[in-house]
Formats: sequence, C-alpha cells, structure tokens
Amino acid sequence: MIENVELPVGFAFELAKHSDIMAQFAGLSKEKRNSIVEGARHITSKNEMRQYVENMFREPVQ
Repeated sequence: MIENVELPVGFAFELAKHSDIMAQFAGLSKEKRNSIVEGARHITSKNEMRQYVENMFREPVQ
C-alpha cells in the first residue's frame, strides 16, 4: 500500500481500525501520503492520533 515509508505505530493502528479511511489514504499521491505521515510523527497521545486519523478527510468547517 505505501512504498518505502515507515508508518508510526499509533498511526498504522488507527488506520487499521478505519478501513474506509485507509482506502482513501492509500489512494492519495505519494507526496500527500508522506505529508500526512509526517504530521502523524508529531502526535504524542492515543486520543490525538485517533482524532487525527478520523479527521484526515473531513472538510474544514468554515
């Protein structure tokens, strides 16, 4: 699914719990996936990681 990118454990765990989000993530360009993974590397709590994954594809509220 993701070539030559080591996923943070918590991020991979949360993706595994959300197959719909995982499918959307896999369909992104390599650059966009890498950007999201880099963002996940800065997350320090399980709750924050869950929110990060669950909100990756939500439209921003205006």
